Amino acid sequence: MKTIQRVMFSAVVATMLLGLSACSGMSTQDKNTAIGAGVGAVGGAVLTGGSTAGTVGGAAVGGIIGHEVNK
Repeated sequence: MKTIQRVMFSAVVATMLLGLSACSGMSTQDKNTAIGAGVGAVGGAVLTGGSTAGTVGGAAVGGIIGHEVNK
């Protein structure tokens, strides 16, 4: 089971890094929102054992926090 979690975590991180490379035309606030959502999704997945609700909830909370960082 732990091997599957590690593979999923690596896939999420790789996808997040590839997705962030497309952020060159975004504003700083948009970048912070995307980064916050990515980090929140990974954190939510890790804390809840990979549950969908934890991942989505973490992404939502992280996106909101990232959006509000530099206001």
